Amino acid sequence: MRSIHFISGLPRSGSTLLAALLRQNPRFHANMSSPLLGMVNAMLGEMSDRNEFSTFITDAQRRRTLRGLFEHYYGEEFAAEVVFDTNRAWCAKLPVLCELFPDLKMIACVRHVSWIVDSVERVVRNNALHPSSIFSFQTGGTVYTRAEGLANGEGMVGYAYNALKEAFYGEHAQHLMLLQYETLVSDPAKAMAAVYDFVGESPFQHDFDNVHFDAEAFDARAGTPGLHAIGRKVAAQERTTVLPPDIFRRFENDAFWLNAQANIRGVKVV
Repeated sequence: MRSIHFISGLPRSGSTLLAALLRQNPRFHANMSSPLLGMVNAMLGEMSDRNEFSTFITDAQRRRTLRGLFEHYYGEEFAAEVVFDTNRAWCAKLPVLCELFPDLKMIACVRHVSWIVDSVERVVRNNALHPSSIFSFQTGGTVYTRAEGLANGEGMVGYAYNALKEAFYGEHAQHLMLLQYETLVSDPAKAMAAVYDFVGESPFQHDFDNVHFDAEAFDARAGTPGLHAIGRKVAAQERTTVLPPDIFRRFENDAFWLNAQANIRGVKVV
């Protein structure tokens, strides 16, 4: 089977931009979130003891079955030698993935949480006539209820944040690298060099002035036009927040990865 690695981490933190850059390399395949995580969860459930016939399923069979999902999903139509599969919940599945792919590497994209919440709110406001799938197409609410919904343990941001901490402090943390959004947009050459070094691939000359990614149809269906839009040129953009000051302050100290003393597993942070 071809090499497979994973992109995970926090939403609105550069995973789409990272995928768009990686796919410039003809040896690589990368994209926005795939359906594989849902398929893995479904198969784990079906092979659990809730299935009365699970006594006939060995762990070796479980591994082969789950690996088969990846092997067949990325079949002959994918010519790439190296696959990067994306889902912000992969961090919560790191022990399972290590059972399947002992040599895997996972790049977790991170960003100051205040700016993540700001970014989601900005998308919602830019599409005022389109209720968003992020909030189950609900038409009510305020910036406060939206921020709370994002941040709770089952929310778009809160779940990914907790999964990231689980991986960061877990026993498989040696497979994990954190890539800061701020580094990716301000120094993309440094960021990509670190990614290549981490996954053990030869360097590639990326074009940071001509980046392409098209998910317009998906975003429109989700009621969030522009959700996966990226600029043609990689560049940091200064802006003021659209959030009320108390919401912005609520999350401004949540970047745990910046605390070197708390990095007990020695996770690489770029």
